Amino acid sequence: MAKFNDTSSEGRSVRLLRVGEQMRHILSEILMRGDVHDDLLQSHLVSVTEVRMSPDLRHATVFVKPLLGQNEEAVLKALRTNTAFLQREVASRVQMKYAAKLKFLSDDSFDEATHVEKLLKQPKVAQDIVGDD
Repeated sequence: MAKFNDTSSEGRSVRLLRVGEQMRHILSEILMRGDVHDDLLQSHLVSVTEVRMSPDLRHATVFVKPLLGQNEEAVLKALRTNTAFLQREVASRVQMKYAAKLKFLSDDSFDEATHVEKLLKQPKVAQDIVGDD
């Protein structure tokens, strides 16, 4: 019997995407409720933008962005300090064989999108986009 290959257009399986999205929701809820006993994390709103799972589901890369990008390095340091607590909380809420190890990184996709938007609004580029009518 052939194995069914259920992968998305990006090459990651639907299962990896589903588990990553579930972990994103759980982490967002934990941070929103202020369950982490860290003054810095309780005083900042942090968005969990994406969670990418490794193929074996043992590692999760968590992309975060503080509101307005304020104190980004301090927020990342606080998250990394509280990684053990967050791993325990996620493991208790997600029914998996192994608890995934969390790695927190800054999400730069918003900065890149802003940069591209600024480039597209430049007069030299805008004239090419509008075209000759």
